[in-house]
Amino acid sequence: MTDQPPPPTPPSGSGEPDPSDPSSPSGPAGPPPGWGPGMPPAGPTSGPAGPASGWGPGMPPAGPTSGPAGPASGWDPAQGAWGAAPPPQGWAFPPTGGYPPGSGPYGGQPGYPGPPVGWYPPGYGFDPNDALVTPPGAGVEGWFNRCGGALRRGWRQLVPIMLLTQVLPAAVLSVVSLGLDPSAKWAAQAESTSAPTLPDNFAVELLSLLVLLVGGSLVVGLVQSVGWAAGTWVITKQAAGQPASLESALRYGLRRALGLWGWTLLVSLLIGVGVCFCLLPGIYLAFALSMAGPVYLFERHNPIGRSFRMFHDRLGLLLGRVALVAVAVIVGTLIPGALEGFGTSTLGTDPFSSAGTAAVAVVVIGITAVLALPAHLAQMIGLLVTYAEQRAHEGPVNTAGLAAELG
Repeated sequence: MTDQPPPPTPPSGSGEPDPSDPSSPSGPAGPPPGWGPGMPPAGPTSGPAGPASGWGPGMPPAGPTSGPAGPASGWDPAQGAWGAAPPPQGWAFPPTGGYPPGSGPYGGQPGYPGPPVGWYPPGYGFDPNDALVTPPGAGVEGWFNRCGGALRRGWRQLVPIMLLTQVLPAAVLSVVSLGLDPSAKWAAQAESTSAPTLPDNFAVELLSLLVLLVGGSLVVGLVQSVGWAAGTWVITKQAAGQPASLESALRYGLRRALGLWGWTLLVSLLIGVGVCFCLLPGIYLAFALSMAGPVYLFERHNPIGRSFRMFHDRLGLLLGRVALVAVAVIVGTLIPGALEGFGTSTLGTDPFSSAGTAAVAVVVIGITAVLALPAHLAQMIGLLVTYAEQRAHEGPVNTAGLAAELG
């Protein structure tokens, strides 16, 4: 017994049956919430029943029932109260397969707006259609496509640049060397005497030949640096969709040739020292320093250190690309060199003894030098595209950014 007054009777119309009303049923009709097919119906009880099967927190406990029946009208499982609208079609409780389509706390919301997969913002990041930069994952096919594209776009400017700065200087040096080479005269003198003695003026002639070869190579290297810088400028500007005339390219090449020439001499010296000690160190240095020229033109500082770091960071990738370039250069220079040696050897020990043989020698050297033009183009284009691909593996870069770095 208690002193507290009895709880007030719920007002009429609240949607909940009044237990004191004799006209009302003996308990809430239907099974408790959570009842489903396959569960035994609740029988009549003499008092309040415990939680039925499927009962959970927030659900009203089941009272005595007179028999199985459907859910009471007005019960809203989503709100946990009486008097609400019936559940929508297709709703089930408890949920067994997730929310129905369009329902739930976030139902019906569209997907997050954004660019499709593989899309890159213009002017930033990796563009799979970039004309010069091979994006990571494109493979050798992407590298070859960009090399071919550079040649198709710029051959009208690249061919004259290579002829003026690579083919012509090499041909002139070959003609001069052939005219001043005393080896044929030394061989004739050795055959004419039975005693093995040094030819007359051997030291002077040998020193003169060495000065000619070394000095001529230095001059040719400087001219070739003009062509390397000019060709790099043409390829990059055209890939970025900018105008690239032959005159502007040569002006740029002259402006950058001296610095490029100095770094090229240092790289050549290191490779030569490596070859003198052993062939393998020389080959290693040739591959490891292959990016020094492009690094100087685009980045302007520490070409040797940057080239070494690129080579060791992505050894397999750079080794494969540079190996393809090396094969193209070796094949493209050995064949013309062999043809030149065969053609000039048929002219006798002194091809410049007469005007006729001299003219033939000049023509042979000129033709074989032109045949080496594809090797020059393959070397310049292949190394430039390889450098752009290495930059792409270091961070977002595109052709427009590379063109801006050239200045």
